[in-house]
Amino acid sequence: MSNLSNLSQRLITAGILGGAFLLALFVAPPWVWFAFVVTFLTAAAWEWAGLMKLGTRSRLAYAAATLLFTLAANALDIAGHLTTYLPALLFWAAICPLWLKRGWHLPASWLGLILGWVLLLSTLLALLFLRMESPYLLLAIVSIAIVADTAAYFTGRAFGKHKLAPAISPGKTWEGAIGGAIAVAVYTLLLPTPDGMGKGQLLAAALFLCILSVLGDLFESWIKRRAGVKDSSQLLPGHGGILDRIDSQLAVLPVAALIWTWLT
Repeated sequence: MSNLSNLSQRLITAGILGGAFLLALFVAPPWVWFAFVVTFLTAAAWEWAGLMKLGTRSRLAYAAATLLFTLAANALDIAGHLTTYLPALLFWAAICPLWLKRGWHLPASWLGLILGWVLLLSTLLALLFLRMESPYLLLAIVSIAIVADTAAYFTGRAFGKHKLAPAISPGKTWEGAIGGAIAVAVYTLLLPTPDGMGKGQLLAAALFLCILSVLGDLFESWIKRRAGVKDSSQLLPGHGGILDRIDSQLAVLPVAALIWTWLT
């Protein structure tokens, strides 16, 4: 009975979040979308500070500072600049794989907080920029991680034998990851090709983002393990915290914004 109750809770929360996201994305004016995104990412900053072992007041201060940085970045109008997303690309493509391979501990608190700003602010700016370019473009990019994760789950359950990262996330398998990549490839081939991009470029970009989505998931799982917690918070009933739901998007969205500004 408890499993059924938890499933119902997860479905209700997912339905509310999904509906709110789509309404804000396609119906709401820009200022409502801005408020929606800022609210979520500020709450995610509060969770990140908790994973860095900060106390209650320090967590609130970090969330408030994140909000101020967001307002400043928006005022400077840097969301459409390619260089805005280069630090995130460097982290996800180079530092994160090395971090996971070597099993590094949590960074010193100030380094961890700076890293949180790099990841969260770049994601927030990407959400603002890509929605401004096209709500359908943003939805297509967000869906890459969703398709990859969903296909990996079912493929892994059906065929999974070889663990992808047993020390970090024992349930993930290489077979699941490959199934997720195949699903993303099929999904991408069904998408219209944007002006200025070839189908091959679109497919390569989508598969690269698929790999990053796995890294984002694994990285958050590793940080939670080092922090000694199961979920980043309990803000979302049945789902844990906001970071638990956007871990893959933290890696996908900033790099997708960079690729979009570079190729189009």
